[in-house]
Parts: sequence; structure tokens; C-alpha cells
Amino acid sequence: MTESVPTTGNHGDLWVFGYGSLMWRPGFSFVEMQAGRVAGFVRDMCFLSIHYRGTPETPGLVCGLMEDARGVCVGRAIRVAAAEAAAVIAYLDARELITDIYHPRTVVVTLEDGRTVSARCYVADTTHAQFVGGWSEAEKAAAIAAGRGSEGRSLDYLASLVSHMDELGIGDGHMHRLLELARLKDAAAEGAAACADSGRPSRSPPRTPPAPE
Repeated sequence: MTESVPTTGNHGDLWVFGYGSLMWRPGFSFVEMQAGRVAGFVRDMCFLSIHYRGTPETPGLVCGLMEDARGVCVGRAIRVAAAEAAAVIAYLDARELITDIYHPRTVVVTLEDGRTVSARCYVADTTHAQFVGGWSEAEKAAAIAAGRGSEGRSLDYLASLVSHMDELGIGDGHMHRLLELARLKDAAAEGAAACADSGRPSRSPPRTPPAPE
């Protein structure tokens, strides 16, 4: 892991690699953005969320970038002017490191135009207690369907992520499968709840005493 500011020789400009909401909501000014891919990593719903998308009792899941020797992650590479680099790093650290589930890393990104650049990226800390990257897709889907936190449902978070990736032309079969499985789990839970409600005896309204004659 390195804390140095990655540059490409463009007068000290900073490159940032986004694989989640940074792709469509960076939150800072930039001079260039284009598609990029990072070998040796994959995007996954790999962290328990106990505040924003779940609770300690019923955690949801949120996205992270995990190392995988055979994987390739497609995202967006964002170039920031050198004069803004330090401020952008401070902003990103405050945004991404709030719960210490990520490590800032320098990764090699192959850009859509063929260039190769070094970029700052926030990679999953696989030693963190909330890391569950080893869970099966079924286990992840169940947590995604169940989790609700202060920022809403984990299922809605994943649906938004997949929708934005589709709009950007980023194919990610694994994330699509997780979303489909989570929606099936959610529908099954709603169906079970509806059946349970229908089986409960309805309460009779209180009897009105007869009016005196």
C-alpha cells in the first residue's frame, strides 16, 4: 500500500479509479474521465453494512474492490489537475475511509484510449471484521434482500449500482446475478409475510350495545 500521490507525467496530475459511485458522482472537479480497466481485481458486494444499508442485527451489504489474480474490473479513470490533487485526496479519504473498510492503493489502469496510468483507488481491507467476500452468492443475496439502514435498503443500493453501470456500458455479470438473486429472495420473503398475514384470524369489531328501548 502506498500513500504517495500517483501521477502520469501530466505535470503531476492525479488519476483516480472509480468502480462504484465515484463513476457517476465523483464530487470533485476533474479535467478528464474515460473508461478504464484494472487487472487483478474484481468488484463485489463484500462488506457488511450495519449503519447506512443495514443494522447490527440485520446487516446489508455494500460494494468493494477485491484482489483476484484472474479478475478484471472495468470502471472509470478520472484525471484531476495537479493544483487540486491534494484537496481531492483529502476529500476522497474523508468520503471512503469513514469506516476503515478500504485501503488507499495505487493501481495500474489501462485506459480506453490505450494509455496506461497509475491511479489512486480504494481497495477492500480483507482483514476487516465486516469483510464477507468469501460468502456464497446465495448468502450475499439474502443479506442484500434483508438489509435496511439509515440510507435505505441494500437491495436499492445494488439496483442503483447496476443501473448506473448499465448506463455507462459496463457489463458485470456477477453483480447482475446478485441483483436477480436478491430480488428473488425479497419476493419470497414478501410472499411468506403475506401468507402469514392472511392466516391470522381477523379481529371482530367491538359490539355496539343495543340502544335502550
